[in-house]
Amino acid sequence: MFLQSISGVIIILVLIIVGYVLAARGWFPGSTDKLIAKLVTQIGLPCYMIDTITSRFTAHQLIGIIPDLVFPIISMLILMVVALLFARIFKVSGSHRGLFSSMFFNSNTVFVGLPINQALFGSKSIPFVLIYYMANTTIFWTIGTYFIQRDGMQDAKFNLKTTVRKVFSPPLLGFIVGVLLVLLKIKLPLFVIKDLSYLGNLTTPLSMIFIGICVYNAGLKQLSLKKDNLLILLGRFVLAPLLMTLLVASTNFPTLMKQVFILQSAMPVMTNAPVVARLYNADADYASVMVTETTFLALIVVPILMALTQNI
Repeated sequence: MFLQSISGVIIILVLIIVGYVLAARGWFPGSTDKLIAKLVTQIGLPCYMIDTITSRFTAHQLIGIIPDLVFPIISMLILMVVALLFARIFKVSGSHRGLFSSMFFNSNTVFVGLPINQALFGSKSIPFVLIYYMANTTIFWTIGTYFIQRDGMQDAKFNLKTTVRKVFSPPLLGFIVGVLLVLLKIKLPLFVIKDLSYLGNLTTPLSMIFIGICVYNAGLKQLSLKKDNLLILLGRFVLAPLLMTLLVASTNFPTLMKQVFILQSAMPVMTNAPVVARLYNADADYASVMVTETTFLALIVVPILMALTQNI
C-alpha cells in the first residue's frame, strides 16, 4: 500500500511539474489559468460526477452513504474553533486572520483530493470523495468566505443569494443530477454516456496542470516558514487528519471510507482561497503562498498517511 501511494503521488507530481514547466515557458498567457479552472469546474468535473455516479452506483448504495456527511462537517467545525483559538493565542497577523482561519479548516477536495484518491484507490473511492466534497464546499462558501471577507476593507456581509449560487456550483449540481438519475432509474443514451466520459476524463490532468500554473505564478521564492505559515501546515497536515482519525477509527465504516476521509481532511489549502481573497481585498498573496506550500507538502504527507492508516 505504501508503494502504491508513492506511485500515485508521483503520477500527480509529474502532472503538476508539466503545468509548472509549461507556465515557465509562457504557454499560458493572460487568463489562461482561469480558462483551465473553468473547464475543470464547469465542464469536466460535472460530467465526471454524472458519469461516475450513474455507471457505478445503485440507489441503495447512494442512500446509505449520505448520512456520513456528518463526520466531515463535525471535523471542520472543530477545526474552525481551533483556528480561531490559534489566531488569538499565537497573535496571527490581523491583516489575514480571517483568511488564516478559513484555510485552516477547509481543504482542496477537488483539484488535488479527487485525483489523488482516484490514483490511489480507483473509482471505488469516488462516493466517499464526493461526500467530503459536499461538506467542504458548503462550509467554504458560507463560513469560510465570511471569514475571508472580514479581512477586507469592507464590512463583512452574508449574502444568501450569492452563497447559494456558490454552494450549488456546477460540480455539486453534477453530483445532484447523477444522484437523481440513479434514484429515478433513468438510463442515459449511450452517446451521452460516452460524451460524459470523454469530458469527465479531462478533470484529473487539467486539475494538476492548473496547480502547476498556480505554483509558478505564486513564485517559489515567496515560500517561507513564518509563524502563520507553520500554523496552517500544522492544521492541514497534523491536526486535521488526526481529528478525522479519532472520529472514524471506532466506527464500523469500510476501511476505504476511513482512508478517503482522512486523506481528504489533509489536502492542501483550497485554490479558491486566493481568488476570494482578491475579490474582497484580503491578503491574496498570503493565500497563494499557502496554496503552493501545502500542495508541495501534500505530496510528502500522503504516502505517510497511507502507511499510518493501512490497518485502521
